[in-house]
Amino acid sequence: MEGYYNLNELSLMSGFTTRTLRNYLNQGLLKGEKTDGAWRFCAEEVDRFFSEPFVKEGLRIKQSAVVFDYLADRNRKSARACVMLDLPASLSAGRSISDLFCEQMSRAADVVFKFDWDNGVCRVILSGAEDQVAAIMKAFYDAKSEA
Repeated sequence: MEGYYNLNELSLMSGFTTRTLRNYLNQGLLKGEKTDGAWRFCAEEVDRFFSEPFVKEGLRIKQSAVVFDYLADRNRKSARACVMLDLPASLSAGRSISDLFCEQMSRAADVVFKFDWDNGVCRVILSGAEDQVAAIMKAFYDAKSEA
């Protein structure tokens, strides 16, 4: 449903496991609604959750770990890529950007995706198989040029 994120998309964006997110739901730190057995979260709730100080710090740690892991791996057996984009964007534009990347991630088997919006800037991090990262970036730039 447009304007909503499911538990897996929230996990993709944040790097928190679905189990951790369910714990946050049980503790009342994250609010969503369960429809037909599936959790869904409105964009405003995701923004509020990501703005919580301890969540914001957790997001930064998870994002840094993706980049550090990429840099530390010197024994690659296949072509890998790591891309970090900082995109000035309003909150609504940031939501559109995260939607596009979440949709693209459904087609990517070997890519890690992290997303954050803070103070008018979206940070997107992709790390994984070079061809898959390139395909996601192409889809992003194609959509950007159409807008």
